[in-house]
Amino acid sequence: MRTITTTEELAVFCAAAKNESYVTIDTEFLREKTYWSKLCLIQMALPGKDGDAVLVDPIAGDTMSMEPLYDLFRHTATVKVFHAARQDLEIFFVEGGVFPVPMFDTQVAAMVCGFGEQVGYETLVKKIAHETLDKTSRFTDWSRRPLTEAQMVYALADVTHLRVVYEHLAAQIVKTDRQKWVEEELAVLSDPATYTVTPDEAWLRIKTRTTSGRFLAVVKELARFREDYAQKNNVPRSRVMKDDALLEVASTRPANAEDLGRSRLLLREGRKGDIADGILLAVKAGMDMRAEDMPKPDLSRDQLQVNPALADLLRVLLKAKAEELGVASKLIASASDLDSIAAGLRDMDALQGWRLEAFGEDALRLCRGEIALTAKGNDVKVIRL
Repeated sequence: MRTITTTEELAVFCAAAKNESYVTIDTEFLREKTYWSKLCLIQMALPGKDGDAVLVDPIAGDTMSMEPLYDLFRHTATVKVFHAARQDLEIFFVEGGVFPVPMFDTQVAAMVCGFGEQVGYETLVKKIAHETLDKTSRFTDWSRRPLTEAQMVYALADVTHLRVVYEHLAAQIVKTDRQKWVEEELAVLSDPATYTVTPDEAWLRIKTRTTSGRFLAVVKELARFREDYAQKNNVPRSRVMKDDALLEVASTRPANAEDLGRSRLLLREGRKGDIADGILLAVKAGMDMRAEDMPKPDLSRDQLQVNPALADLLRVLLKAKAEELGVASKLIASASDLDSIAAGLRDMDALQGWRLEAFGEDALRLCRGEIALTAKGNDVKVIRL
């Protein structure tokens, strides 16, 4: 097992990777105590059963530059292969401002190939590579050094078996002519907006049933403070204030430290110092917000006039299409999407891109009364009227 700890060694490996059709990549990181993921290890492997596989150790090699890796990411002749790439890509985007191009995510490809929703790497290795992974090092603290041999073997398995998985799925995608499906799904992963949370919009992630404008104004200001503080101090949001505590504060609206001290849900850190000051200022800002500037709750979905019979027919159509295509139905459309279509809404992913072709066009025809559904044995057939 080879471990890379210098810029020069990394450059040599990445130069070799540029001569290959693809390279498999994975990362190990920690995020329990930080807002941003702490990169602890990078694993990479070149094609072939005996292809070179390495560990890149940014902790042991703390002066190593990642620029050779980022240069490989920009090299369009080599496909960068990941499994469940979202968190890996976030690390590279935050630290290097770069996305790998072109990229392939075996989890996305597996969904398109009929392996179900968010299928795990272990499952794909077992079904495609016919290998069993040793998961005893799954809960490793990857920031500790030195790494044991068992930990290194575990880490490398995440990229060595990935070669077989990638080659199988890539061939299936070409065979079924679903390259466009995969490209559309991967476009979301390569969009900076996927990884960017602006403090002003942080409140949209908090679930609340209260529609009071004043309450939402305080929630917005509290969420803005929490997001800004967590980002600047690189601590988890929950270390500043958990969602339930934020909603409690938005309800009680403390005006001073004594009021804040009565909170049942705030952590000790939230009752003193900079966090307490920030919370009180956020509450005041929410209370002082002008009515016209207050957040407006989205009530459109609550007011939908859903045709229940049509929604049921859409569910039958979706199930038939999913079985015909060999993909998970939830990959095409959710139950909420079907209700929205039955209520007359049209602006949704289920009616865009490859999903429109696979399901949406017939769904719209069903809504317009242009097709009907009939059952023959266990099969559901579409009949044009």
